[in-house]
Amino acid sequence: MQGRRNPQHSLWEAQAWPHAVPRDSFFGRMSAICDQLFRDDDLADMYCPDNGRPSWPPSLMSGITLLQFFTDVSDEEAIDRLRFDLRWKVALNLPLDFEPPDSSTLCVFRRRLLEHGRERYAFDRLVQVGRAAGFIPDKVTLLIDTTPQRGAGAVQDTYTLIRKGIRKVLKAAGYTAGQKRRQLASNLAAYLESDRKAAIDWGDPQARAAHLKVLVQDAEAVLALVQETSEPEVRTAAWLLTKVLGDDVESDEGGDPRIAHGVAPDRMVSMTDPEMRHGRKSAAQRFDGRKVGVAADQASELLLAAEPMPANVGDGQRLEEIVASVQEQQGVQVERVIADGAFGSGDNRAACAQQGIDLVAPVAEASDAEVAKSAFEIDVETQSATCPQGQKATRCQRVKDAQGRPVLLFSFERSVCEACPLFARCVRSKREGRSVRTHYHEALLQAARERQRSEEFKALYRLRAAIERVIACLVQHGLRRARYIGEAKVRLQAQWTGAAVNLLRLFTLFEGDIGRMGEVLSVAG
Repeated sequence: MQGRRNPQHSLWEAQAWPHAVPRDSFFGRMSAICDQLFRDDDLADMYCPDNGRPSWPPSLMSGITLLQFFTDVSDEEAIDRLRFDLRWKVALNLPLDFEPPDSSTLCVFRRRLLEHGRERYAFDRLVQVGRAAGFIPDKVTLLIDTTPQRGAGAVQDTYTLIRKGIRKVLKAAGYTAGQKRRQLASNLAAYLESDRKAAIDWGDPQARAAHLKVLVQDAEAVLALVQETSEPEVRTAAWLLTKVLGDDVESDEGGDPRIAHGVAPDRMVSMTDPEMRHGRKSAAQRFDGRKVGVAADQASELLLAAEPMPANVGDGQRLEEIVASVQEQQGVQVERVIADGAFGSGDNRAACAQQGIDLVAPVAEASDAEVAKSAFEIDVETQSATCPQGQKATRCQRVKDAQGRPVLLFSFERSVCEACPLFARCVRSKREGRSVRTHYHEALLQAARERQRSEEFKALYRLRAAIERVIACLVQHGLRRARYIGEAKVRLQAQWTGAAVNLLRLFTLFEGDIGRMGEVLSVAG
């Protein structure tokens, strides 16, 4: 049953006594609006209305959770802060002798939020406060970028992934029970008895190859044991093990397994958190975990979205999803998006144009601009192309791109190219002349290249710097490192960290007028 906070203040509340917490600090300002910040009735649907012992009030648990993500502390440390830290007592209007709940209560509250689909509660409530106060207009300019997030799971090599995958399948299929365990061959039962790496000479390639062969044979035997099973947990574990074998292992000339050359695009890196992936923010910056797509309102710099995404997905591939999420969740109309070149693809430009959204993002330029595709004069309508030296393409073919869409392929004569002073830099083929392939949305890309030379574009693009400040604030409050395993819990972390950052920003936007902020909180949806 839902518990409620007592509206009657106590003489022993920390704020009733002289204290050293500054009134204009985050904690002091939170204290002034604590009674309006979160409401018990907002989360009433998460509790039984008439049965059971009263819970800790959800408004109090929401406040504790917000402070936990603001200060980036563990459950145990959050409870210690409640017990010993005067700032937390002031911020939450708690008595000096307040006895906090057990740390497991925070875990139970988060699980309840996830089970009832309320993980966005604090985030959406504070965005609505920004809208009610007039800081967020009905039509917004979105600033969008992504930031890497290290995963909470251990990054594992192929040998460990297979070993743990075998163990995972056996446990999911119930082979830990005595009767079923006795049915297992001794080599398979060993995976349940010990989870240690094999005692081999890992510096010896032959020893590693022999061990890999044993692991693959055992994995195939385990998969054969459960191939008729229809239980979802078993099927999921079997699929993960099959994926590791498919991505990481190949056969050599003799038919024996070996570590595959190269890295599969969607390679799994952790059996602990199977959703983790290898990712890159640049050629020099690699990480293991996820990315978080971040969108903020340009006028107020309030966060409107913070969504986890796979680390191996290009930044711009989730632009449509982020825009759709903002419009659906926050009830605003996106009229302009400002983002870096990773979001400036032709497909994104076409999708934004279809919705009437102005996409302000540069088109990526090749390192050698003098012989890049952008240096060619291409006319899709007349199906003609002219190179930087004024030579005309001699052939135009209709071909298809990777998505099966029609594009044009222009070719230049080899003999003409060889006489050109730019030949060595321009032509890569050993037999043919230069060729240039158009994009399905070539006209949009040409218009974008022309626009990005204008002063209007440069002035708009400078506004993008604000998203870096927002991301820096999120990172400062712990978003760089995932606290939990699984996308649902990671999304909860992103939402509540975003809520804490938005509350901090709202204190700035209200310019110290906490009374007005309390009034807006009282009427906000």
